[in-house]
Amino acid sequence: MAAPTSTVDLSAALITAPVPIGHWLAILPVAHCITLGAVLLMLRGYPRLQAWFAIPGLAALALINAALLAKVAAEGPLTMVMGRWLPPFGIAFTVDLFGALMAFTAALAALAASIYALADIGESGRRYGFFPLLMLLMAGVTGAFLTGDIFNLYVWFEVLLISSFGLIILGSEREQIDGALKYAVLNLIATTLFLVGVGILYAAFGTLNMADIAARARDLRGTAPLMTLASLFLLAFGMKAAAFPVNFWLPAAYHTPRITVSALFAGLLTKVGIYALIRVMVMLLPMERQELSLVIALAAAATILVGALGALAENDIRRLFGYVVISGIGNMLAGVALGGLGGISGAVFYALHSMVLMTALYLAAGEIARRGGGFSLSALGGLYRQSGGFTALSLVLFLAACGLPPFSGFWPKVILVKASIDLGAWWLATSILVGGFLTTIAFGRLFLLAYWRPAPIGLRQIVLVSSGARWRTGLPLAALTVLVVGFGILPEQLLALSQSAAAGLADPEAYLHSVFPEGGAP
Repeated sequence: MAAPTSTVDLSAALITAPVPIGHWLAILPVAHCITLGAVLLMLRGYPRLQAWFAIPGLAALALINAALLAKVAAEGPLTMVMGRWLPPFGIAFTVDLFGALMAFTAALAALAASIYALADIGESGRRYGFFPLLMLLMAGVTGAFLTGDIFNLYVWFEVLLISSFGLIILGSEREQIDGALKYAVLNLIATTLFLVGVGILYAAFGTLNMADIAARARDLRGTAPLMTLASLFLLAFGMKAAAFPVNFWLPAAYHTPRITVSALFAGLLTKVGIYALIRVMVMLLPMERQELSLVIALAAAATILVGALGALAENDIRRLFGYVVISGIGNMLAGVALGGLGGISGAVFYALHSMVLMTALYLAAGEIARRGGGFSLSALGGLYRQSGGFTALSLVLFLAACGLPPFSGFWPKVILVKASIDLGAWWLATSILVGGFLTTIAFGRLFLLAYWRPAPIGLRQIVLVSSGARWRTGLPLAALTVLVVGFGILPEQLLALSQSAAAGLADPEAYLHSVFPEGGAP
């Protein structure tokens, strides 16, 4: 099939008007991450100095993303085109409410993890590049959330994958190399499928700009292989998000690196896969999403139940939390399958909740190991007697992961269950509720064994950080827990933002107008 050509005159495609200053916010987060990563790389011989640049730099990233979110929430989507070429010829960064929300939440999670890293990542890990790799990871994650070009979505996936490979083997232990191999193989397969899909898409549409694709899809539905494209993207992004049946790499890999790295991976990486799936299936290929809704719903139910049952069976806390990540992905997939304002807003809310919660849970796992002597449930006990405050904080996180009120995990599950019942998908609603019930049992078992029962006689305590550095582990954990409680007790603002983000995906007219302000795509 010959690629369709654009009707835009190339001679008129160059932008001559100055770019509004506010639109530079669309690329500033990525430019900030790359620049700071380069500075940290130059400081590789001074590992103790790196944190003094990285942590303020991540705080600045959070502020930049907050300003971007405020601007998009007030004025609608904004677009910045590289090289001063008009879309669809120029590479566009187009930021809507969905992307801005995800980028801001990711920056908060990364900031908390970087503070925790002061206690968890030693001089050797810093010398081998933890902080430069972290900034490169954030460049990839942020770029994926903010790009308006589907090929550059692939590029930013590659950026975050390269940095994640470096982070997962930090320490060069045998277990880490084994986990990295499993992580790499499945993600490279997914990336290859994604690239094949992008190639087919370009052959059919003659463009890679997401707004242009969304505008052209309805006219090409009878001639372009859109179902093939949707299936390829579903499989590729499902692998990256660790959805059933391609989820087995996650619990085999996420428990191997340092706990700070595991927290970053659990909080951010799978959410980039979910973000891409929502962006492509809901905004670009909505009719194909509807036709594949039963397949997506079945995968969602299986992912929820496999994750919950896996958590019940695990003895290692890190692997247990890995299965909780998988179960949460199933809930987000359920929202994609349901579609509509309820389903998509529930998926968006759950993604934001999961980014904060899973980062906090893995940081809590590090504290459990420090206080209890390891990650094995069979060898833990007596944590309640050591610290009532840490026990209370952990209980809040556990209840939020189970989806119980009044914490952040409750509201997105309510939205998803209601959307399922409204569509008559009782079996999907049942899967969500049963998954929550099984997860509650898994966390109840964890709490009883690790916290409530007496410590085993002769248990050897290990100290991962000195007592003088407890603020470095306690501060980020407490801050993330406050967010989990705040999202649960005062959910109105986040609910409204999630619904607005879902509405913008379902009806991308404002997104298209931001890219093509003169009246639509060519």
